[in-house]
Amino acid sequence: MYDEDDLSLLDIEVELESPLDRMEPLAESEVAKPDPEVMLALLENAQPQQRMLAARAFCDIEDARATPHLIRLLTDTCPLVRVSAAYGIGRNPSDDAVEPLIAQLNRDWNGYVRKGVVWALGNCRDRRSLAPLADALRTDISAVRLWAASALAQMAEVSYEAIIGAIPPLIEALVKDPVAPVRSNSAWAIGQLCRELPSNIVYGTAIDALIQAFAEDQDLGVREDAKASLLGVGDPRGLQLIETLEQEGWF
Repeated sequence: MYDEDDLSLLDIEVELESPLDRMEPLAESEVAKPDPEVMLALLENAQPQQRMLAARAFCDIEDARATPHLIRLLTDTCPLVRVSAAYGIGRNPSDDAVEPLIAQLNRDWNGYVRKGVVWALGNCRDRRSLAPLADALRTDISAVRLWAASALAQMAEVSYEAIIGAIPPLIEALVKDPVAPVRSNSAWAIGQLCRELPSNIVYGTAIDALIQAFAEDQDLGVREDAKASLLGVGDPRGLQLIETLEQEGWF
C-alpha cells in the first residue's frame, strides 16, 4: 500500500482534472501541426526533454508506430518522460502495452506516473487490466484511486465477466473510501457498468450500493453522482426512492 503522505501524493484540488491538465501546453506550432515523423525520431533522442516533448505530442497524435517506443519509455529514468509515455499510450492504446503498463504500475514510485498508467490501462480496454486497476482502487494514493475508479468503467466495453469483476471493488470504494471524489467516481463507474448488466444479483447489489450512497453519504457531490447513476440506469427502485425523497423535501 502506498503512503498517503508520500511526496508523490497529488493534491486533492487537482485530482478531478483531466489526466493531461497538469502537463504544460506544447508550443502553439506543435499543438497546431505536430509532425509524426519528427516526433517519432525525437522519441529516441538522448535528451530527456526531447523525449518528453515527443511523448506528449502523441497524446494528440494517433499513430500506432509510436506505441512500441512509448512502451519502452515507460521505464525511462526521467519521471516526466514516463508520465508522458503513459498518456501517449492512453491515446494510442494497444494490446501489447497492457503488460508493460501493469508492470510499471506495480513498481513506479511516482504518483503522477501511476495516475497516467491507470488512465492508459482503462483506455486499453483489456481484461488483464481488471485486477491491477481493482488493486490500485483499494491500495494506492487518493489521486490514483480516483482514476482507477474511472478506468474500471471501461470494463463495460470488455466483457460481461469483466463487468462482474469490476463491480465489487467499486462498491467497496463507494461505501468505504475516505475521499469523496473517489466515492463519486465509483458511483459514476457503477452506473456505467450497470447499464450493461441484466437484472441479476450483482446488478441488485450495485443498485443497493448506489441507493445507500444517495440516501446516506455525507457529501453532496457523492449523493448527486449516485442519483445521476440511478437515473441513468433507470432502475425502478432507485427512481422510486428519488421521487419519494424529493416529495418529502429531502433535498
